[in-house]
Amino acid sequence: MPDSVYKIIELVGTSTESWEKAAANAIEIASKTLKDLRIAEVVLMDAQLEDGKIHLYRTKLKVSFKYHVED
Repeated sequence: MPDSVYKIIELVGTSTESWEKAAANAIEIASKTLKDLRIAEVVLMDAQLEDGKIHLYRTKLKVSFKYHVED
């Protein structure tokens, strides 16, 4: 069995509720097209402001998934 190889990409998820929900949204959408998601590392959390209040939570993630070679 060959050794495994993993690809790492960056995603930004958004939510009007929380940074956690923003991260979950990014993973949920990515998992629809990427196989074997393994690790998600939070890189940055920020917020978009409107009228002195948080309007949108944003979470940047590094996500790894197993690389598959088509036979």
